[in-house]
Amino acid sequence: MATACPPLSLPSTSLFRGRSARAGPRRRQLSAVRCSAVGEAVVEEASLGTAEEPLLVSAIRGRKVDRPPVWLMRQAGRYMKSYQSLCERYPSFRERSENVDLVVEISLQPWKVFKPDGVILFSDILTPLPGMNIPFDIVKGKGPVIYDPLRTAAAVNEVREFVPEEWVPYVGQALNLLREEVKNEAAVLGFVGAPFTLASYCVEGGSSKNFTMIKKMAFSEPAILHNLLQKFTTSMSNYIKYQADNGAQAVQIFDSWATELSPADFEEFSLPYLKQIVDSVKETHPNLPLILYASGSGGLLERLPLTGVDVVSLDWTVDMAEGRKRLGSNIAVQGNVDPGVLFGSKEFISKRIYDTVQKAGNVGHVLNLGHGIKVGTPEENVAHFFEVAKGIRY
Repeated sequence: MATACPPLSLPSTSLFRGRSARAGPRRRQLSAVRCSAVGEAVVEEASLGTAEEPLLVSAIRGRKVDRPPVWLMRQAGRYMKSYQSLCERYPSFRERSENVDLVVEISLQPWKVFKPDGVILFSDILTPLPGMNIPFDIVKGKGPVIYDPLRTAAAVNEVREFVPEEWVPYVGQALNLLREEVKNEAAVLGFVGAPFTLASYCVEGGSSKNFTMIKKMAFSEPAILHNLLQKFTTSMSNYIKYQADNGAQAVQIFDSWATELSPADFEEFSLPYLKQIVDSVKETHPNLPLILYASGSGGLLERLPLTGVDVVSLDWTVDMAEGRKRLGSNIAVQGNVDPGVLFGSKEFISKRIYDTVQKAGNVGHVLNLGHGIKVGTPEENVAHFFEVAKGIRY
């Protein structure tokens, strides 16, 4: 993949030609500006995607594209009035995320309104747990609850390998239906939790502020934790392959809690297992793009490409230009507008989008937030985000 371009000496109106998102996708070839090896601006032909490959996948592969693809983490969710209405009828999150018809309906809610370039499966990283003999629930106002936290060798030994075909057939069915619906106008995205993050939930018993129990296990009984991490690694490798076999065109790995580790501990308890997953998936699905997101990863940034993923998703605490430089030129990036920006004025939102895209360069960038959309975000501001993003031209 080519290195990201430095900011070009072009008027902003040349770099970002406005276009309404409501105009729909445009497939004809357009001229794009790239940087040559000696830093000269060169005009090339670029596209908005093809019938064979969605724009998001093309961008991740480092192909010339006319604009950055855009989707938002948690784009299907509580900020949308249509989702709130559905929740009144189906108050259980488990029901909403484990019923094929509801999963498809919720996943498509933002697609029908905003037409993002990625349509992500509505699910949860903990969805595989019952299939691994780990009962859990998601309690309103409290979040995930693991009823019997895994804190002994005997408890970890009871954890089974996850067989997605047996435990989550609705995930495969939903992904197939999403592909039928969006075709290649957008990429259908799957996702999984990373081993350390899943282990954190299971050892802590749910969300945590201090991660005392998982660190106690890591530093006093590491063999037990490594056993659990290996089980999650094997299971999540299988789960990613299952999602890909059923229509997912890219899969994001969430390692939300790995950044609670020091760099040395990340290299022991997270990095090797992430690499195992990537190696296993690439052996059978070499062309499946894998995205890694770890919030608060600024202290670990240089280590993330060592996992072998295709894309590192940056949170907003890392300057995009600096993140590009630290990650190196052979990996794509995603992000990284602060979700709080969506509470600002439309002019402010536009400014932040342009700044992020300019710093990311015109090769290998997927525009996104640096974290999921926050509850209470005005829908009209989300609409503005997509309209501005889809109106950009390199």
